[in-house]
Amino acid sequence: MKITDDDIQNLAHLSRLELSASESISMKQDLGKILDFVANIEKLDLKNIKPLIYMTNAENVLREDHANSSIDHEQAMKNGPDADSDYFKVPKVVDK
Repeated sequence: MKITDDDIQNLAHLSRLELSASESISMKQDLGKILDFVANIEKLDLKNIKPLIYMTNAENVLREDHANSSIDHEQAMKNGPDADSDYFKVPKVVDK
């Protein structure tokens, strides 16, 4: 498939890109290489090839999930520089 300058400009417009003349030429060459690669794949006989579902045969091995004890509310409030009964007090960071 032949890529035209109009194709590049249309793709740039759809992608909301502003391409310079040199970038447009580079993009045209890159897209041409991609389409040539796909054309080579289309020439192959893939009728007896199963689709690739996973990139590797290895299975994901995860550790067991164990519940750990955590600190209570009172201990957590002691970690802050200033707190009232339920919340940490911090300096005002947003002006209205």
